[in-house]
Amino acid sequence: MSRRLRVGAVGGIVTVGSALLLTAPTGAFAAPNAHGNAFPGRLLLSRTVYTASPDSIVPGRTLLPAGCTTNCVTAVADGGYPEVFNNEAVDPSFGVSSPILLDSLTPSGNTIRSLAVPTDASGDHLVTSFPSKSELGLDVSTGGDAITFMGYVAPVDATDVSNSNTPGVVDPTNPVGTAFYRAVARLDRRGGALSYTETNAYSGNNGRAAILDDEDGLYYTAGNAGNGANPQPAGVIAGAGSQLLTPSTLPESAQTPGAPTPAGAFNITQLGDKADKIGKDTNFRGLTIHDGVVYLTKGSGGNGVNTVYFIDTTGTACPNGVGLPVPGAPLPTSPLAYNPATVQKTGLPTNMCILKGFPTALKSTASFPFGLWFANDTTLYVADEGDGADTYDPATGTFTAAAASHTAGLQKWVLTDGAWKLAYTIQQGLDLGRPYAVDGYPTGDNPATGLPWSPATDGLRTITGVVNDDGTVTVWAVTSTVSGATDEGADPNRLVRVTDALGATTPAGDEFSTLRTARSGEALRGIAYLPAGPGGN
Repeated sequence: MSRRLRVGAVGGIVTVGSALLLTAPTGAFAAPNAHGNAFPGRLLLSRTVYTASPDSIVPGRTLLPAGCTTNCVTAVADGGYPEVFNNEAVDPSFGVSSPILLDSLTPSGNTIRSLAVPTDASGDHLVTSFPSKSELGLDVSTGGDAITFMGYVAPVDATDVSNSNTPGVVDPTNPVGTAFYRAVARLDRRGGALSYTETNAYSGNNGRAAILDDEDGLYYTAGNAGNGANPQPAGVIAGAGSQLLTPSTLPESAQTPGAPTPAGAFNITQLGDKADKIGKDTNFRGLTIHDGVVYLTKGSGGNGVNTVYFIDTTGTACPNGVGLPVPGAPLPTSPLAYNPATVQKTGLPTNMCILKGFPTALKSTASFPFGLWFANDTTLYVADEGDGADTYDPATGTFTAAAASHTAGLQKWVLTDGAWKLAYTIQQGLDLGRPYAVDGYPTGDNPATGLPWSPATDGLRTITGVVNDDGTVTVWAVTSTVSGATDEGADPNRLVRVTDALGATTPAGDEFSTLRTARSGEALRGIAYLPAGPGGN
């Protein structure tokens, strides 16, 4: 059985099916508390809802990819959710842009209020790509003053935005013929105002996360670039991975972003391996700053090493590509200097390391890190997304690869004897590989794949946490999924929570509980714990 979804928006109320999601005025998210800060001790969740109508795409008539001039194809499915993403069969770049919503939650996952980020192109606006699972990571600034995330300065309900070029970095081999800036959005906790900083980075792909260093006033970002032939243009290579941006105070219409400004780069030749596709070793997703060091994760793509990285500003931390941060090393405050004439052959100058103890194998089939959270200097929690394999056994009613995984879920790493070691992985309560029902979502099999529509948890994506007074930590996470959908990033996923003993080195029966399951036509993305005030825990 297939249920078609139409979603619309009127004023401050976003309607999803029969549910009403009340939103705050777009000019401000929340009134500050007595200390001048919005939402102390709360969670902030980013999500998106599908708003395009079924007639927005006409099978056999709508040309794909968007803006194509050669090698165009016609759509095979209309704009109705979720069948719309079956268009990926003919357009691998396919996606549909959608609005961004931010929910203030209690620690138990109850919604206090929500903000709809503006989508009206006549003013400052930002959208996400609905099926792009790696987007909308949320990060609290180093001083606790702001929350940041990334999106596209593009129309809502537009196709293929996530693989478009940026206006200043155009790859003529990109099959998508449109161009839109990526941008960092900043939500200030003192008053709740939103501001935006555009960039030409991440052309052909997406910006995924951003964090503000309150002391230096700079943004550090994570993402991927490129959707064309090899070798990639110099601007695509320079605009991948980790970027360094100076916040803008101008409206979007008055901004004129220049060339990308890379903050860090890694090349597998640092490990002694043969070079692969230049610019794809830095396909970063997770991002955090701890003790003055920028950390990033790579967990997808056909190139490089899926592992945890850090930016080394000393040039001494990892002579062989693997090491530990030098105590007291400063954050990068200037972009990497490079020669555009040679970057296609040599890549960017390298200043990044794999964190010692984490995987170093190329194209791993067992390591898929995403979000990361430091509980203290010697305890690091890492979300593993799972491998995404959609093998399904009708006899057991499970997606077998997910159900059999021993690495997907919440990994706990401890720093011991000069290297990070995996202590254990928390999986209990996630029900990996077992499909769950979502009201209004199709049942039965997707005819395009022959597999069940119903999603199952495959692992975890973004995470956040807090250290409790009793010596435990509480970690909240957004799940990844596996299903019969053509693009599993469009699946309704979940927000989950678990408590772990901080000092434990062996599992003690920790079990996840589900706080929220996305509705049909909704996807959960980023999660952040907001400390009680600037400089808080």
